[in-house]
Amino acid sequence: MSSTGIDLTEPAHQPPRSKRGFGCLAALFALAVVVVGLYLVVTKGIEYLDAKFNPPADYAGEGRGSVTVEIVAGDTATDIAATLVDKDVVASLEAFTDAAADDPDSTSIQPGVYKMRKKMSAAAALGLLIGNSNRVEVLVSIPEGLSTEEITAAITRQTDISAQAVRAVLDRPDSLDLPPYARGQQEGYLFPASYPIGPGTTARQLLAMMTDRFAQAAKDIDLVARAEEAGVNPHDVVTVASLIEAEASRPEDLGKVARVIYNREEAGIALQLDSTVHYIAGSKGKVFTTDEQRAIDSPYNTYLYPGLPPGAIGAPGEAALSAALDPTPGRWLYFVTVNPDTGKTLFARTLTGHNANVNKLEDFCLSSDTC
Repeated sequence: MSSTGIDLTEPAHQPPRSKRGFGCLAALFALAVVVVGLYLVVTKGIEYLDAKFNPPADYAGEGRGSVTVEIVAGDTATDIAATLVDKDVVASLEAFTDAAADDPDSTSIQPGVYKMRKKMSAAAALGLLIGNSNRVEVLVSIPEGLSTEEITAAITRQTDISAQAVRAVLDRPDSLDLPPYARGQQEGYLFPASYPIGPGTTARQLLAMMTDRFAQAAKDIDLVARAEEAGVNPHDVVTVASLIEAEASRPEDLGKVARVIYNREEAGIALQLDSTVHYIAGSKGKVFTTDEQRAIDSPYNTYLYPGLPPGAIGAPGEAALSAALDPTPGRWLYFVTVNPDTGKTLFARTLTGHNANVNKLEDFCLSSDTC
């Protein structure tokens, strides 16, 4: 009790709270739902009417004149549309992408150079691209590091040239303009690049483009003169470059891998590169080699035979060729890629340090499906 006689331990009597406030909130919420619903209906209706009565800009008819358009591997419908708009083949990006979305065959458009017309309707332009009849050139893409067998498969996959025709040319190296130091070997001298070829291009003509492109790259980096200056045979430079291409995936590691190869050669230590074993075993893409694979008797097996293999194991690009000519200074004798997903590679001077790095790879493989 307080001095006023009011018991402060119990609340004073309160009148029942009115439910009117809750009713107002419910009504406002319902009204908001109705307003939002009306807004969506009106918006969708406006979009429908706009699409119906204001379609994207589009030319009419089959167009006129002539223009070439290049479609590259990996282009989406939007990428293709942007190229067509830039060449004034179609009037708008939206018109072409709408036409492509309505035609499931639009996903069959192949890379290449197409002969088109200016100011075509989006549907007419799409029809020419889908039919392939107006494709005047095919772009044959050869990535770095592929072996001749893999290059053969890439050619047959991207062109009408048969694997048999490619192998027939490869069996006659004298039909290609190989450099004298190639020793009659095509492996390593079919340069990785994109090659535009027209209808009727033969296997010999395409492979000749590739050896010519190698000659150009060799000239650009002054391969022969720099190899002689370093006291290295140009053929060995190409071989080392192919090993670099197979073993390193990051630009910053190319010169270091080259240095390890040269350091081990000078020290009389077998290279012991898994890439050479994968090459002879046909197991490229695997992280590890098996005891059985490492026992294969082949001059390309750098576990069994010291020094460089007798030739390249794949097609090196210009960066790998340059690294083979200008290795990074260092005393490393070992390297291992500890994260095959990112290409992270660690280098060591001693076997103890190398084994510690190998443990990191093994730890990675315990938690990854890559291995």
